[in-house]
Amino acid sequence: MVNGAQCITRLEITSMVVPPVYETPTLTRVGSKSNLGTAFTKTERQEMGLRGLLPASIQTLENQLLRVEHQVDTKDSDFNKHITLMNMRQRNERLFYAYVIKNMRKTLPLVYTPVVGEACQKFSKMFRRPEGMTLSWEDRGSVAECVENWPRPADAPRIAVITDGSRILGLGDLGWNGLGISIGKLSLYVACAGVHPQSTVPIVVDVGTDTDEIRNDPLYLGLRRKRPSTEELVEFVDEIMEALHAKYPNLIIQFEDWSGEHAFLFLDRYKDKYPMFNDDIQGTGSVILGGFINAARQSSDASGKDLNDQRILMVGSGSAAIGVAKQLMSFFEGNGMSKEDARKRIWTTDSKGLVTMNRGDDLVEHKKYFARRDNGDDQFKDLEDIVEYVKPTAIFGLCTVSGTFNESILRKMAEYNKRPIVFPLSNPTTKSECTFEEALRYTDGRAIFAAGSPFDNVEFQGKTRFADQGNNNYIFPGLGLAGALCKANRISEDVVTEAAKALADSVNKEEAEEGRIYPKLERIREVSCTIATRCIQLINKEGHARDDGYTAKLSEKELYEWVQRQMWVPSYDTD
Repeated sequence: MVNGAQCITRLEITSMVVPPVYETPTLTRVGSKSNLGTAFTKTERQEMGLRGLLPASIQTLENQLLRVEHQVDTKDSDFNKHITLMNMRQRNERLFYAYVIKNMRKTLPLVYTPVVGEACQKFSKMFRRPEGMTLSWEDRGSVAECVENWPRPADAPRIAVITDGSRILGLGDLGWNGLGISIGKLSLYVACAGVHPQSTVPIVVDVGTDTDEIRNDPLYLGLRRKRPSTEELVEFVDEIMEALHAKYPNLIIQFEDWSGEHAFLFLDRYKDKYPMFNDDIQGTGSVILGGFINAARQSSDASGKDLNDQRILMVGSGSAAIGVAKQLMSFFEGNGMSKEDARKRIWTTDSKGLVTMNRGDDLVEHKKYFARRDNGDDQFKDLEDIVEYVKPTAIFGLCTVSGTFNESILRKMAEYNKRPIVFPLSNPTTKSECTFEEALRYTDGRAIFAAGSPFDNVEFQGKTRFADQGNNNYIFPGLGLAGALCKANRISEDVVTEAAKALADSVNKEEAEEGRIYPKLERIREVSCTIATRCIQLINKEGHARDDGYTAKLSEKELYEWVQRQMWVPSYDTD
């Protein structure tokens, strides 16, 4: 028999979100959700047995934020700043999120891309206490039991991010270390869309890793085995999805950083069965579509051409690239094109050159969708030759090779277009196909630019140019929030496209006059609320909401205000 205090201690430690303020037995009751640190009142300190364990000064949240800012700013590297922030999140999540929300532009690159890439590479080495749910290959046949151990009631979890660590950013197969991606993504759900941190579930599917260096590292915490066959993996993930949905039927499940073939396989397998989506395919496609809508308008206005004159070259043909390309098709379809004609406005490349049906190699299935059939006997291997052949109005980089958009490529884009659209989208920053400064310099300042990673603004020809970032955090938090709030049983392709349109429409007059194609990052919660509102409306029209008609009866204004009220704001006055 254990007493109440012992039960709380056991639950808080098991929940994996609640480290102690200090390493003392008494304070193991105080978890990241309930911890106020130096803000505990005298009464609370007395009731909780904290007298003598904290400094005498009772601080407000605002006081604590000043201290956090000092602690972060004095760290000598972005990675050490990341560590400081992660320790804070584990210790006091309300303080952590208050700091992130107050300093969005400064902190999001530290919490997620680009710094999360290095954090994942070192995830096992950094380990202090368990976070998230690990479903390992050894749990086959017992996944439901593992899910049952997650210490939340069935109506609490709203959003899960699940990865198998096989393709983390542009860094390859990191195995169990990929859990850092799930944790980071869910931090953005909280900061950017107000999803309550206690309703998030980070999940890693640990089936091993094919990276010998990681598997042989004595500090590696994942399974030391090579990955199973696709057939075996499918059987295991089927069990996981069934167990998650059985325990949490309203849980929105986001797939993240699975290898290309498996990303498409599981999206096709589950999209009509569970409330899920794939962020690399659909989220990336949606955020780029949102930016491209505004970029195409600027480009067409400058050239006097019709919007349907856009010609898009995708440099890369992995899951993210094809996801972007498929979303971009909806731009042309929305302007009256047939699906087949829309597909012809897009060219793709891989490491062997322009993707064509007749180039003499076996194409993996997902590349065939955009493989060209109109190239005759011509084959193009060099990117410069491909650009000359296609004469694109827009070039998108998703090949994770730094410097791919070199001076020659960028000058050709400027030669063919008054306002060339240049989107180097690979993450992290070290993998970006070009920098913002390079894009401006080699196009005489005419490039319409957005990157996948953050770049500093640039003073060019006496004017400040703003570096837009086509980051998925503009889309997935609002999209997932929409599904969670109306208890969607499906997230359709049309809903993902609606998120992109809502993002494009969120750019205000001031931002447009500054040449931006995305809203300012500081407005991300407002943008997420708009996206959630628009997506909920469409989910209701499709008949996929399961909230007994509650959101369907609200006007758009009423729905926006209701969504806004549901968004969690970190405060010591509330949970």
